[in-house]
Amino acid sequence: MNAFLTKILLATDGSTDATLAARVVADVSKGTGSELHVVHVLPQFPQHAYPGITPEVYSYVLDETYREARHLLDEQAKRIQDRGGTVTETHVRRGRFVDEILDLVEEIGAGLILMGSRGLGPVKRLLLGSVAEGVVHHAPCPVLVARGGQEAWPPGRVVIGDDGSEAAESAGRLAACIGALFETRALLVRTYPELPELDIEGRKFNPRLVDDEFKREWRKLEERAIRIGKVSGARPSIRLSVGDPAACLLEAAEEEGVPEKTLIAVGSRGLGTMRRLRLGSVSTKVLRAARGCVLVCPPPARRAP
Repeated sequence: MNAFLTKILLATDGSTDATLAARVVADVSKGTGSELHVVHVLPQFPQHAYPGITPEVYSYVLDETYREARHLLDEQAKRIQDRGGTVTETHVRRGRFVDEILDLVEEIGAGLILMGSRGLGPVKRLLLGSVAEGVVHHAPCPVLVARGGQEAWPPGRVVIGDDGSEAAESAGRLAACIGALFETRALLVRTYPELPELDIEGRKFNPRLVDDEFKREWRKLEERAIRIGKVSGARPSIRLSVGDPAACLLEAAEEEGVPEKTLIAVGSRGLGTMRRLRLGSVSTKVLRAARGCVLVCPPPARRAP
C-alpha cells in the first residue's frame, strides 16, 4: 500500500462536494485498509458575547453549534460505513479553518487530506481559494480535492502531470494506486513550455538537437512510468506535449468527453521542464479549472516526517 494511504483525514462541511468527498474516502479507505479520521471545523466565536447578549445565550449558541457539528459528523460516518469504510475517529475543531485542518494533520500524522472544493465553512460560505487552496498550498502531505458531482466518482481515467520532480512522481504513484482500486487507465504527461527560438549562443535550434532532446525525455518518462507501474500494478501510458502545462493536462482530461470522470494529479512545483513553473502557474490553474477531482502532492520539504 502507498505510504500516504495509511492514515487519511476527511475534512467535511456537509456540502454537496463534501458528500462526494465522503464517497471517495470511503472507497479509498475500504480498498487500502487506511485509518480514517473525519473533521468538521466550526468558525471561531469572539471571546466575549456581543453587547446585549447574555452569557447564557452565548453559551447556548456555542453548545448548539457543537451539537450540530457532532450530528453532521455522525451522518458522514454513517455514509462512509454504509459504503464499506470504517471511521477511526471524528473531530470537531473551532477556529481558522485552514489552520485547524493542518494542525490536526500534524497531530494524527495523516498522509492524505481529502476535502470538497467548496471549502469548510458552514452553508457553503467559503469558495475554493479561501480554504481548499489554503490547505493545498500549505499541507505537509498530498491533498485530494473532490468535485464534479456524484458522477465524478469513481474515476474513469487518471491523468498525471510530470516534470521529473519528486513531488510529481509521488503524485503519480499515489494517483495510480488510487486508480488501480477501480482498474482505471492512467496517462502520464510531461509538457514542455513553448520552445525558445534561439539557443544560448544565438543560433537557430538544430531540429536534430530538439529531436534528440525529446527522445531523451521520452526515455526518462518511460522509466518513470515503469516505476509507477511497479507500485500501482498498472503501467501508465505516456505522452510528451509542447505548450502550457496546465492547458495540456486539462485538454487531456477532456479527451474522452467526460472530464468530470478524470482524476488529475500534479506535484505542487508545476509541470514545466527544469522546474521553471511554480505553484500558481500550474497546480493552482488545474485546481481551479478542472471539472473533476484533483490530487496535489507537495515537495518533500513540506511533507510531514
